[in-house]
Amino acid sequence: MRALVRPLPRAVTRTLSLLILIAWGAAMALVVDRSYLQASSGNLATDLARYGSSAVWRGVYYRGEKIGFTVSQTVPEGDGFQLMEDGRLQMALLGATTAATIRTNAHVDANFALRAFEFSLDPGTGAVDVRGALDGRRLTLDVKTKSGTRSEERMLDEPPALSLNLSRRLANGGLVAGARHQWTIFDPATLRNSPVTVEVGRRELVRAAGAAPIPAFRVEMTFAGLRTTSWVTDTGEVVREESPLGLITVRESAESARAMAVSRRIQVDMLQAAAVVPTMRTRIAEPRDVRFMRLRLSGVDAGVLPIDDMQGVTQKVDGSLVELRDPQTVQAQRPDPAATHYLAAEAFIESDAPEIIAEAETAVRGATGSRDRAERLVRYVNALLDKKPTVSLPSAREVLRTKVGDCNEHTVLYVAMARAIGIPARIAVGLVYIHGAFYYHAWPEVYVDNGLWLPVDPTLNQFPADTTHLRLARGGLDKQTAVLPLMGRLKIDVLDLELAPNSTPILVGRQAPDLGTLAIPIPRRESACCACSR
Repeated sequence: MRALVRPLPRAVTRTLSLLILIAWGAAMALVVDRSYLQASSGNLATDLARYGSSAVWRGVYYRGEKIGFTVSQTVPEGDGFQLMEDGRLQMALLGATTAATIRTNAHVDANFALRAFEFSLDPGTGAVDVRGALDGRRLTLDVKTKSGTRSEERMLDEPPALSLNLSRRLANGGLVAGARHQWTIFDPATLRNSPVTVEVGRRELVRAAGAAPIPAFRVEMTFAGLRTTSWVTDTGEVVREESPLGLITVRESAESARAMAVSRRIQVDMLQAAAVVPTMRTRIAEPRDVRFMRLRLSGVDAGVLPIDDMQGVTQKVDGSLVELRDPQTVQAQRPDPAATHYLAAEAFIESDAPEIIAEAETAVRGATGSRDRAERLVRYVNALLDKKPTVSLPSAREVLRTKVGDCNEHTVLYVAMARAIGIPARIAVGLVYIHGAFYYHAWPEVYVDNGLWLPVDPTLNQFPADTTHLRLARGGLDKQTAVLPLMGRLKIDVLDLELAPNSTPILVGRQAPDLGTLAIPIPRRESACCACSR
């Protein structure tokens, strides 16, 4: 699960929002180690040495707890400017400590129109670097990882802005109370243009950490269903910003921003925020036993739910009601003419890479038919990857190189390998039921039998995926951001539940029957999903 740089009110809130989406998918936990960046203090000092006395430092907080910092600076560059920003987070996912490093450089003209940019995200296993250059509406992109570089060109509908230069663009004539702007933002993490609406409110006095109150305009930004509030000064400096996910950045001194002393409470908060605990009469002991579910979704506006992506395959949506059918009972329908679209390579799904093709052919050797080959891939990818939570921009080539990851890495590698051997495949993101709650998760859908999009789950080693997989969106990070507005707000009522014959339902509030002791040990299969292990 891997947008990492968002529109106004600065890169960091949207960056952290998607990082939280990825982290939720990885482990449903986010906590900062008290010995901040122990393993990379030398690199940290080198990276931050480029910032001078004019740099603006900010502490990053989640529900009042410190989780990191950012530093930014604007310097003259020829007939324009260079906007620089670095961000650091220290995350412990299922007990494994990971330092996430984010860097963005934007090169703009005298009017702060975007010319070029460099963006990097390093979760500790190797950076993903994205470079872009604009020539009118033509965008040239280079995506570089340790596995190699992929280049492409795109024609944009209009010249985009980058999140780093939006506050300056506002200050350059747009900061008028009552003003409303609609712009296009290019997100270097999702490699897509997206619309943003910015509304300028009245001027208020805002107190930064340890400083006197500063006059700043209240600015409301709506992007991908999220509404974020910032306070921006006349010169384009962001004093404070808040997101509905509980993320806050506050301007601080360099010493205060870099000081890390975070309590353990944040881990509990993230676990609670990630889980959607449903109301239900019958508890699900084994999700593989579920044959049918009828759910009512609430807590969010109807327009927030991505109905088009939710409808079809094993799901039927009628307003707020969703029916989930067992994928084992679904039959092939008429061929999907759009299926061939899901054979093409993409920036992070490098199905045309020689190493991906070779690995895929090895995985399915001896298998015949699309269904048999698709199942072989599920078993192969599940066995290939070490199950560890990862906060990254998942690239299939990088996943194959590191052989480490959670559901995002399993999914992107599976999709790339399926496409490499001529089987259409796509990414689904949503929720899966585990241990009494629905957790955010990602899995593939693969096209088999010349007419059936079948959900599978290489992370959980399921072919097909169990019925409790509730799809909310399809596609890469640009599509997965549709899930962000649902986090912490979505509620689920289980209205109807059908289990397989001979399974034992557990009624909520009813004491479990005494089945006696077993004379033999029962082996427990360990499998890691993005939420937790079963």
